[in-house]
Amino acid sequence: MRGLIIRSTGSWYEVALEDGQIIKARIKGKFRLDGLKLTNPVAVGDYVILEMEGDAENTATITEIEIRKNYVIRQSPRKKHFLHIIASNIDQAILIITINHPKLKQGFIDRFLLMTSPYNIPVTIVFNKSDLYNEDDLAIYQYLKTVYTSIGYNVVLSSAIDGTGIEELNKILQGKTSMLSGQSGVGKSTLLNAIHPELELKTQELSDFSGKGQHTTTFAEMFFINEQTKLIDTPGIKTLSYNHLEVMDIAHNFKEFFILSENCKYNDCTHRNEPKCAVKESIANGEIAQMRYENYLVILEEVEDQNYWERNIDY
Repeated sequence: MRGLIIRSTGSWYEVALEDGQIIKARIKGKFRLDGLKLTNPVAVGDYVILEMEGDAENTATITEIEIRKNYVIRQSPRKKHFLHIIASNIDQAILIITINHPKLKQGFIDRFLLMTSPYNIPVTIVFNKSDLYNEDDLAIYQYLKTVYTSIGYNVVLSSAIDGTGIEELNKILQGKTSMLSGQSGVGKSTLLNAIHPELELKTQELSDFSGKGQHTTTFAEMFFINEQTKLIDTPGIKTLSYNHLEVMDIAHNFKEFFILSENCKYNDCTHRNEPKCAVKESIANGEIAQMRYENYLVILEEVEDQNYWERNIDY
């Protein structure tokens, strides 16, 4: 039988069969992704082949994972030598953030885009809780909107409280399989409930003590809005690291840097200290956002430091 993974809870998966029936399944054998170590070889969005186990509980075994058209992967937050697939076979990603409540982490947007850029997955960046923005927050939003729309990303301002952006987001989601992600506490579940009240997702207030978000989504889960529209809700992200990427992977997946890199003197230019670097010239001319470049340098340094120890670790 063929099915679609709609929920991952660790060792068991919920699978939607082609007749609409939902069953539980587990993995048979070991699955790897291009030789990489994974905490979850099967992800929400995967199409799989199943064999029924013949018991009274209507469970099945996953014997095969169909070829993915794409996937979104990150370093496992719990096992730093492993990777975790967040979702697969998606048409677009919706990154939900907010300027304040909780405060936007510098560089978080660019780190997220490093997960989607390798597969050219379209991303809409949603600045949520706009009803709480003061003049300074709105100025930051306008600046970030200019930066990211200029390099091809869609940007939306939203609020579940006053309805800002709800209709626009609903149109963006229609007819597609969308992965929704964001930092903990940005109001993702509340926003989804405003767009589609029938979901009735659990919500939770920010911690009064820390001001940080608390997890309301424990496992990735797919929701069917209609036959053509599917939403994959994912747990809140706290940190993003990349033990599977090298320096040139980072350079190639900052969109505007890659376009300009053909004009650099060296083919393997990392846009740091090399002479006649087209990217650095564009930054000096104000054509590339200094913020993006600073985030790029920080990520490069982290990747080099972490991957040095990764390559020299004694297993």
